[in-house]
Amino acid sequence: MHTDNNDNKLIMTLNGAGVALAYGLLGVSLWLSTEVPLATKGYWGMGILLLTISLINVVKYRFDHRSSSDRISRIEEARNDKLLEEALSEPTTSI
Repeated sequence: MHTDNNDNKLIMTLNGAGVALAYGLLGVSLWLSTEVPLATKGYWGMGILLLTISLINVVKYRFDHRSSSDRISRIEEARNDKLLEEALSEPTTSI
């Protein structure tokens, strides 16, 4: 389990570096393009930033939904185990 955490950190670091590199290269290409007006450059930049924020939110909400459903299933399993344990531990009385 500890290695999964290290793998996740490595993957997150590589993804973060990739995003930073992509933003850097986009900024350089917008800066060096002399034929595109400044207003258009700003529009493109805002569009890419807003798209990034939207993608982060989609991933976050999907992760939260999965986490919530896992939590609910664990609660239901615990409840079922407790009910089964109580039913098995009750002494049976015969008439």
